[in-house]
Amino acid sequence: MHIVAIGGSDAGISAALRAREVDPGAEFTVVVADAYPNFSICGIPYYVSGEVARWRNLAHRTSADLEAAGMRLRLDTLARRIDVSGRKLTVTGPGGAEDIISYDELVIGTGAVPARPPIAGLDALGPGDGVHLLHSMDDTFAVMRTLQDTAPGSAVIVGAGYIGLEMADALTTRGLRVTQLEQLPEVLPTVDGQLGALVRAELEARGVTVLASTAVREISRAQGSEAAPLRVDAVAADGVPVTVHAGLVLVVTGVRPETSLAVSAGAALGARGAISVDTAMRTGLPGIYAAGDCVITHHRLLGETYLPLGTTAHKQGRVAGENAAGGSREFAGSLGTQVVKIFSHAAARTGLRDHEAAAAGFDPVTIGSEADDHKAYYPGSHRIAMRFTGDQATGRLLGVQLFGHKDAEIAKRIDIAATAIFHGMTVDQIRDLDLSYTPPLGSPWDAVQVGAQAWTRRATAR
Repeated sequence: MHIVAIGGSDAGISAALRAREVDPGAEFTVVVADAYPNFSICGIPYYVSGEVARWRNLAHRTSADLEAAGMRLRLDTLARRIDVSGRKLTVTGPGGAEDIISYDELVIGTGAVPARPPIAGLDALGPGDGVHLLHSMDDTFAVMRTLQDTAPGSAVIVGAGYIGLEMADALTTRGLRVTQLEQLPEVLPTVDGQLGALVRAELEARGVTVLASTAVREISRAQGSEAAPLRVDAVAADGVPVTVHAGLVLVVTGVRPETSLAVSAGAALGARGAISVDTAMRTGLPGIYAAGDCVITHHRLLGETYLPLGTTAHKQGRVAGENAAGGSREFAGSLGTQVVKIFSHAAARTGLRDHEAAAAGFDPVTIGSEADDHKAYYPGSHRIAMRFTGDQATGRLLGVQLFGHKDAEIAKRIDIAATAIFHGMTVDQIRDLDLSYTPPLGSPWDAVQVGAQAWTRRATAR
């Protein structure tokens, strides 16, 4: 059997590794569009900041590791066409020559590409001008060239989602003056505004100028300014014009699924234009699976949606690889669990927010509360701001959002909530969990349990 995976990021590599475990006797080829298979795109901001000293350290595994695991890597190779009935893949190699790869089973992991918002000048200006999108290692090297060659003193970041916030942290750490522009009313719009405001306060405390409710209209070259040769024109929600000058502009306004190859082969599309797959990651085309940021996401509470996350891509890739090798496994579903570091703090969420739960047919109640991460009498304790969403009728836990110091175990505490939601627990049942305690690290009632108790008291009093 010959299994071919298209894409050298999380889904494609995970598929090949799992397929190898299931059927060690099979042949495995991974077609990679660039020269950087199995690199951690999520780690890019920390290389830009200098916290990760060498870009090669971002590799989960080296090419030699992958080849030792039994994969044949076709680097700098573009997948062009899929002959579904003939089970053949046409590719273009690094020299431009076409080649045909026969396969028995195929996994499409083409990922996502940066969204290009309708900003005038964005198509005319590029990395050579100091205007960047950021999604790949090549994008990263382009940003680093601007930083090293022109030594800009200032930067504008368009977008305040996860990557935008991480890059605000990274560029500030490098010594740049950063202005962050967000079209929506608050930064980090994947959490409620109450927590977004706390994130904004942390940004501003570190010197980042934050302009929310501000839509960018044009990026152009500034006249007569060597220190800040780029001009960003925007408009605030009240119609007031906003102009910012900078030496570097970074546009990070989300991604869209890369589906052109799959569509040309006849694959159907679903939510947000992503490839439609079942929970076994089958596309409906014979012998073809798909996984990662190019496919829809099966959500445990919402059903079909699109949530491009690295953790999800790894899981989907393993399911696709196992099934391509003759196994029988299903993707258990996502809850959209995420966490992001913003300087010394972290924000996290899992499950549904109030409006999302209402749209899904629940009767949600969201309650905010705070608790210490460990006993306050032990030095170094931090407050955690929490928002719990539960169903009024059944008490079922639907979602949790957290914000606090990065030393307050925000990531692990959101994982407690994610586990509870995954297993359909009620908010009240959180108090029964047997969680660890010692004064320097926690409390007899963990912060997550305190938040659950606050929800139970206040929700039932309504």
